[in-house]
Amino acid sequence: MSNSVPSPNYIYLNLLLSQLSHTDIIQIDKNMVFVEVCLWTLLAFVLTWTAYHVTNRRKKTTKLADGGVEEIRDGGPDVIIVGAGVGGSALAYALAKDGRRVHVIERNLKEPERMMGEFMQPGGRLLLSKLDLQDCLEGIDAQKVTGLTLYKDGKEAPAPFPVEGNNFPYEPSGRMFYNGRFVQRLRQKASSLPNVWLEEGTVRSMVEENGVIKGVTYKNSSGQETTAFAPLTVVCDGCYSNLRRSLNDNNAEVISYTVGYVSKNCRLEEPEKLHLIMAKPSFTMLYQISSTDVRCGFELFSNYFPSIANGEMASFAKNDIAPQVPPKLRKIFLKGIEEGANIKVTPGKRMSATLSRKKGVIVLGDAFNMRHPAIASGMMVLLSDILILRRLLQPLGNLGDVDKVSEVIKSFYVKRKPMSATVNTLGNAFSQVLIASTDQAREAMRQGCYDYLSSGGLRTSGMMALFGGMNPRPLSLIYHLFAITLSSIGQLLSPFPSPLRIWHSLRLCGVSLKLLIPHLKAEGVIQMMSPTNAAVYRKTYMTAV
Repeated sequence: MSNSVPSPNYIYLNLLLSQLSHTDIIQIDKNMVFVEVCLWTLLAFVLTWTAYHVTNRRKKTTKLADGGVEEIRDGGPDVIIVGAGVGGSALAYALAKDGRRVHVIERNLKEPERMMGEFMQPGGRLLLSKLDLQDCLEGIDAQKVTGLTLYKDGKEAPAPFPVEGNNFPYEPSGRMFYNGRFVQRLRQKASSLPNVWLEEGTVRSMVEENGVIKGVTYKNSSGQETTAFAPLTVVCDGCYSNLRRSLNDNNAEVISYTVGYVSKNCRLEEPEKLHLIMAKPSFTMLYQISSTDVRCGFELFSNYFPSIANGEMASFAKNDIAPQVPPKLRKIFLKGIEEGANIKVTPGKRMSATLSRKKGVIVLGDAFNMRHPAIASGMMVLLSDILILRRLLQPLGNLGDVDKVSEVIKSFYVKRKPMSATVNTLGNAFSQVLIASTDQAREAMRQGCYDYLSSGGLRTSGMMALFGGMNPRPLSLIYHLFAITLSSIGQLLSPFPSPLRIWHSLRLCGVSLKLLIPHLKAEGVIQMMSPTNAAVYRKTYMTAV
């Protein structure tokens, strides 16, 4: 077997190693181990980074392939608003003017054809102007309204908004209009700002992480499922909100139905008045919503509701409601029916306001709080809420601080009470008074309300200031409610207090308390009875523009 000859490199390495000390060899071993550890650490980092991004890309690709879901997060909005009706559009404009980036998602951006939201009270006009949106009432053929004309049992009485001594810093008149035209003007004004993105889409659900709402999932106009994120989400999608159940514990109660239609190419004898008729089974009203069109409506209840499809509702309106309409209004009331106007029905709902169980979200408008539409003040409460919320959010630079935003929401809930409690109580109480009844106590209350509103002086001006949102003070409302009760009792007991009349008077007191006590519980006794809250609200939100 032949012997192999060592290579020169091998001989050189052995000579080099023979000259190294034992300590030097140990040091070299340590250095080699350190280099080896570094190389393995670097390799592990590269493999982990690669695996993470490949997996993440596969997940996104799978989502896009299966459900067509796209994420919008980086450089996204500060606020997402669900719904671009009156509330959503007005809030978007207000927040955008404060420098917020706002993404508004609306199910249908075509002009709405609603029967409600056609009356802006004087207080609502003031709040609209404080949001710099008063010009949205221009160019839509809105009609000026200066008060009510009441009708009962062949009598009529004017009830104007108070003009002198009302301590109201704005023109004391309202506006009547087509709701859809007003909404479109608000949308145009909001979307004119560069930091407002108004998009058509249907919100499916909220994105939630650990009890905090992070955004929404929606289907856009092209049918693609999209997820958008923002530090704050505002749900303002109306009385039919499909998101409310997952956020709040309150439930809407349907209390009646308003049936309405438009009589076209006609004008009321007093177009600047809302004509309110105390008829049977409840109220009937007519008001001028454009220079040529009149809205006609009446209230019905679920115990008797004629079919619209087979013509029963038109016959009912013609044969049962029209004879109760005063002669000077009857021709216009019948005109729409005879011309085959489109009859619409809107449920009248009642729902107390409650705070959301989740953080990172605010609920507004009819998705948050509803009252009977008889006094047409829902938009006024909504604009008040927007003005309060905007001012509370202005100092916050970071809307992602859920604890600070939660404190703002709690403060908002208290500050809104003077306006919301006054309107909620008045709307629901007045609607009960308008219902015709064979009960002597209830009918006495109904007659007493008509007499009180038509008596003139401080009685009429005080009540109309409440109706118009010119004096949002719950204590003032309680005073007038008890004054109407005492006046009605006086009529019941005259000319002398018999045992039966005393009994009916006691029952009338019970009726009055039933109109008030549920609202004291719902709105809070302290908030309703405190004059300080109302004074602060008036000073902060109802001063001259």
